[in-house]
Amino acid sequence: MAKNRILIVEDDKDIAESVGLNLDLSGYDYTIIGDGLMVVEHLASDHSYDLALLDVMLPGLDGFALMEHMQKYNIPALYLTAKTDVNSRIRGLRDGAEDYIIKPFEMLELLVRIEKILERTGKLNKILRYRDITVDIEKRTVMKAGEAIPLQPLEFDLFAMFLRFKNCTLSRERLLNEIWGMDFVGVRTVDTHVAQLRKKLKLENGIVAVTKIGYRLED
Repeated sequence: MAKNRILIVEDDKDIAESVGLNLDLSGYDYTIIGDGLMVVEHLASDHSYDLALLDVMLPGLDGFALMEHMQKYNIPALYLTAKTDVNSRIRGLRDGAEDYIIKPFEMLELLVRIEKILERTGKLNKILRYRDITVDIEKRTVMKAGEAIPLQPLEFDLFAMFLRFKNCTLSRERLLNEIWGMDFVGVRTVDTHVAQLRKKLKLENGIVAVTKIGYRLED
């Protein structure tokens, strides 16, 4: 299955490349454009994007003005901007943005918001692949080298989260909150479930422990 495609509209080269690198590591395809008018020209010939990340302050045409072009091609948009005033945030959301995140931001937070938007808009890929493992999110099945691997519900949810945020360090606390719920007590249960995943999927060298923090699924 094709990867989700994301359009990064950002004129700060360092930010754009950092976002692009993390999108690539997380399994997304991306395109970077740093000028609003160039975005309009580009979309006329290629608009098959699942999401656009829009800076507000851009040369050529600003992010607010680009929103109508996103809507024309049915591309959901998330604003990435240094504009912190409430009026700008309200305008962006009223104009149709799915979300609005203020710079500087944590990359993991951005990835979570991207996933939530893709899921909400029905554009999130339901088939995930890692090495010789294929995961069907809808059917909740896991195949490794063509063989079905039975996972317990929480094991499946945990592995799916690792896949969604591949190459990102996930703390035990975040995993607990996302998988078990904020009221669950006992971070060691994460270690137990990770140990089971490693054993069942033979991923001793794939799910890597990050000292005093949590775990990371590495390519």
